[in-house]
Amino acid sequence: MSEMLSIRNLSKRFGPIHAVDNVSFSVKRGEVLGFLGPNGAGKSTTMKMITGFLAPTSGTAVVCDHDVLKEPVAVKAKIGYLPEGAPAYPDMTPAAFLGFIAGIRGYSGGKKDARIERAARLVQIEDVMNQPIDTLSKGFKRRVGLAQAILHDPEVLILDEPTDGLDPNQKHEVRTLIQNMARDKAIIISTHILEEVDAVCTRAIIISRGRVVLDGTPDQLAARSRYHNAVSVVLKARAVPVVETLLRSLPAVAETEKVDGMDGLACVTAFAKGGRPIIAEISQIARDPANTIEEVRVERGRLDEVFRTVTETRG
Repeated sequence: MSEMLSIRNLSKRFGPIHAVDNVSFSVKRGEVLGFLGPNGAGKSTTMKMITGFLAPTSGTAVVCDHDVLKEPVAVKAKIGYLPEGAPAYPDMTPAAFLGFIAGIRGYSGGKKDARIERAARLVQIEDVMNQPIDTLSKGFKRRVGLAQAILHDPEVLILDEPTDGLDPNQKHEVRTLIQNMARDKAIIISTHILEEVDAVCTRAIIISRGRVVLDGTPDQLAARSRYHNAVSVVLKARAVPVVETLLRSLPAVAETEKVDGMDGLACVTAFAKGGRPIIAEISQIARDPANTIEEVRVERGRLDEVFRTVTETRG
């Protein structure tokens, strides 16, 4: 994979507020990078600087070998950008809006029509092309915004909350589209939806208070969770005291946690010391019919827990 996007010591100040603080990372062709962080962390500000909509206080971004400060027009030609809120002209129809965007991108005649038709087909907005954008649902407005971002088939896609407002079926369609496009593009997705990381991202960055606090694959992030390699057992509630005692007696188990369930069942989770696998030891306990264990599962690790940990404890 070749490097398509390089963020170099990017910073942005708004008076005394340091919105983005010396952020650096790169994205290669074929990567889908999830850009995560709490509200106000600096995600949208970083994206606006990458795309040239906002001038950095210091640092720069290089897109397909073009510096955003020195060659802003060349950078914009290489990037497709879906801003937060998918702004568009509300009195235009999608057909007129995409025609306007295609003209700005330099297309005319048959090539312009072909680009519009392809973008509309990919995001499935053909049925509303002649309806005023202001009358569309939030989900359709989002898809119109996505259509303008991919209209010129850019090498780099910057998508701010691309599935915001979409129903589950529409989310699946957009995620599939992103995965298909990722084969020959570099894609950044800013999102609050952690399931999006597992669904489409090959890598994720978590930003907090303007700084990158974590960078890795979804599996690497999940491995930092307290639940990584923990084992949960579902059993009859009456057997919990005995089984919990057995689990706690295992040298590899750090602690246990019980959650009451329904129909006389409960779930006990055993947490591994150092996150190492403990399923083999617990299987011995599970095989004893006297323990009335009905289900055993190994936990992967929870991204929401990792997210909270790294964004709440960093100063």
